[in-house]
Amino acid sequence: MDTMRDRFAPVVSRLLDEDPRVAVVLAEIGADGFTEAARHHPDRVVNVGIREQLLVGAAAGLALTGLRPVVHTFASFLVERPFEQVKLDLGHQDVGAVLVSAAASFDWPAGGYTHMAPGDVALLDTLDGWTVHVPGHPDEAETLLRHAVAAGDDKVYVRLSLQSNGRALPVDGQRLRTVREGRSGVVVAVGPMLDTVLAATEGLDVTVLYATTVRPFDGAALRRATRAAGTDVVLVEPYLAGTSTAAANDALSEVPHRVLGLGVGRRELRRYGQAEEHVAAHGLDARSLRERIGGFVGAAAPA
Repeated sequence: MDTMRDRFAPVVSRLLDEDPRVAVVLAEIGADGFTEAARHHPDRVVNVGIREQLLVGAAAGLALTGLRPVVHTFASFLVERPFEQVKLDLGHQDVGAVLVSAAASFDWPAGGYTHMAPGDVALLDTLDGWTVHVPGHPDEAETLLRHAVAAGDDKVYVRLSLQSNGRALPVDGQRLRTVREGRSGVVVAVGPMLDTVLAATEGLDVTVLYATTVRPFDGAALRRATRAAGTDVVLVEPYLAGTSTAAANDALSEVPHRVLGLGVGRRELRRYGQAEEHVAAHGLDARSLRERIGGFVGAAAPA
């Protein structure tokens, strides 16, 4: 199966052919995937070199001319390194772009901590008006990429990962999807965490919701789920633990509730290792999640 990132260049290249507003801005990373597209659209495929601040600034300039820029590099170079440009050139100037990242929290551990970005979504949370998509499968990534490009002049972040669920689910770029129903708590699985959460909660009497769009957060769906399953809520996110706990708390502000945020811990793991070792070290494997979810909601197997 191809990866989300494998799907990215072909999909956006087709969008370049289909929509004269679409432009692509790169900073060397991923440029090989757009070699053919650059020949056909030399004025709308821009490689600024290894200059991440310029990457975002150039995208904002293109947006000011009426184009819809799609901006791509590793998450740490797309959100963290040029954050001032994201805040000012896009946000303050009130222009839109589609930021599409790769490498996620720790997809390429051999690259070291400079290539890891577990705090990307939390950082964007400090800004106003961003839509954030976290697909869990390449097919979902294609759907959400198309949603993002078609979203007028909105500011959209699409977080691609090598981690993937076994099959795609229908996604609409807006709502949480109910995957399993229970009576003793609600577990929200974000993007590529779904398969692991389903394995971890097998036999537990909990509702599982699937989120591929985390901003805006679908508080209405969470409230509906808690009416039947109770107001113990666990969020399992493939980035910094607790990133969405405030959103869940806001959604449930009118009822007594408890929220547990699980995800990547703040402690830096200095042995680069393999991605699977990082998953286990952060307690995001199925066995660890089962212990933490079951202990929090006290969910026994349904009768």
